[in-house]
Order: sequence, then structure tokens, then C-alpha cells
Amino acid sequence: MPWIEALLRGQKVFAKVKAGGELDAESGRVEIRYKAGDGKAYRAGVSNLVVPPGSQVLPEETCSAAEFVGAGSKGATPTASAKSGTGTGTGVSATSAAKGPRYQAYTDGACSGNPGPAGLGVIVIQPNGKMHEGYEYLGTATNNIAELTAILRALEAMPDEANDILIHTDSQYAIGVLSKGWKPKVNQDLIAETKELLKARKAKLAYVPGHQGVPLNERADELAREAIRTRGKRAVTVA
Repeated sequence: MPWIEALLRGQKVFAKVKAGGELDAESGRVEIRYKAGDGKAYRAGVSNLVVPPGSQVLPEETCSAAEFVGAGSKGATPTASAKSGTGTGTGVSATSAAKGPRYQAYTDGACSGNPGPAGLGVIVIQPNGKMHEGYEYLGTATNNIAELTAILRALEAMPDEANDILIHTDSQYAIGVLSKGWKPKVNQDLIAETKELLKARKAKLAYVPGHQGVPLNERADELAREAIRTRGKRAVTVA
């Protein structure tokens, strides 16, 4: 079977596909390789994989023969922290979303000065891998306000049927005040509103390190800076 470059928790992997380019899933999981020739194979949930637009199908010989890592023939998918140096604020591993559909988002906030002109960027990913981008200029604000508002906008953009949501952020502050019980001294109203919507949508937060080459985190940062540059807004629309 051929392969295609995909994103797993923002990290580039090779995923097995059918001849027509569709992910070759078995019981909702797809064979992947982190490196083409290291002899190690894993499986990842379909809902955790994103195939970027324009990705080309690669020939079968792209990846050499490999043995699955982990117990049993089904193999195992390492946690995000084990393979890419990322961790999650709520203990979410790379396999935790394997059951059922999952909507994902990558969010980021940017600020020119702190406070200063601020913007946010949001990428929403549907379970079928389709991505939707948006950004918003916030005027004069702090970086923390931009990070929090980005998470709020991602939640607001989710369709009504989305009840399994994972939001990636590089803000330890946002994860702390929203899910770790940190006691905020400022931004209480924004935090309360975002926490309420997180709870209502049964959404979880996952930490991803900023400016470490994670493609969708880098893209969210670009969108946030585009908002500042243009002083504009492009709403995220998920059809």
C-alpha cells in the first residue's frame, strides 16, 4: 500500500493509504511511521490524523519493512510527549481520541508589546481532516488575553454536533487557569466564560510547545500575526 504525509498531533508522519489516497484504516486505526526507514511501525486513530491539503500519495517503497512497536499485532501509538516532546495539560495521550469522532483545534495569541496590538489565530480540524482557519484583531490587549480568546473562539466555531473536542495551545497560562485550578488575579470574566464553554462542550486542552516547528501551531501563530498586521478579522466557519 502507498503512503501519504500526514500530521499526528501536529507532528509529521507517514500514514498508510489506499490506492485512491484514502487513509487505510482497520478498526479505526491507521499504520504510521515516524521515520521512513527506522524499522518501527505504529498505529494511530483516524481522528488523530490530519492530511494537509495538497499532500501527494507516495509509493509503497517510501517506507521500508518494519515491526510494530508495543504489545500485540495491533501495535501501539506513543504518547505525544514521548515522540515529539509535547505534553498535555489534561493528561491527553496520542491514543486517547481513538474512540469516535474528534474535532481538534490549534490556537495561538500574539501581542506586539505586552500590552499592545494583539491578535489571535485559530485552526479547526474536522474528524475527516478538513481544516478551517481564521484570525481576529483584538486591539490593545495582553498576550494572555489573546491566548484565552483564541481558545474561546475555537470553541465558539465548533458545530453543535461536536462533543469530543481537543484544543492545542502553547499557553501554559491558559491551561493553568482553565484546567489546573490556578487562581487568576486578572481576566476573571474571560476565564469564567471560557471555562464554562469548555465544560459545556466537554472539551479538553493539550499543551504543544510554541516555536518548536509544530506545523499547525506555527500556522496558528502566523494567523495571529496576520490579524495584527491587517488589523482585520476572518471568522472561522465550519460547515
